[in-house]
Amino acid sequence: MSGFGDDEEEYRGTVTVLFSEEAEEGVEVGAHLAGHFSPLTGDYRWTGRLAAEPGITKAYEDGVRTVVVRTPDGHKGVGTLDAPNLWGGHPINGAGAPPFAVPRIVIEDD
Repeated sequence: MSGFGDDEEEYRGTVTVLFSEEAEEGVEVGAHLAGHFSPLTGDYRWTGRLAAEPGITKAYEDGVRTVVVRTPDGHKGVGTLDAPNLWGGHPINGAGAPPFAVPRIVIEDD
């Protein structure tokens, strides 16, 4: 993935960040996410950034690295938080199901 806007699926809006897969409630924050299918690994890779939010930074400082990101329409994906950037937001990345809708591709056998 070379960057946002390069024929990738994107999501820009509010997400809920859950600090465990069992959590029901989390922190709402603005996000910009994008992803693509990786033919080298055979999975879907997504990445992005979360806006600055004290609750997420506190969780990161407490050792939380794996989070669940959920969009208002119910899509969710498991991602890894990175250290805060210069603006206080957190980069995030994941592999597998992304927390946003992607086109379904049906592969037909010839």
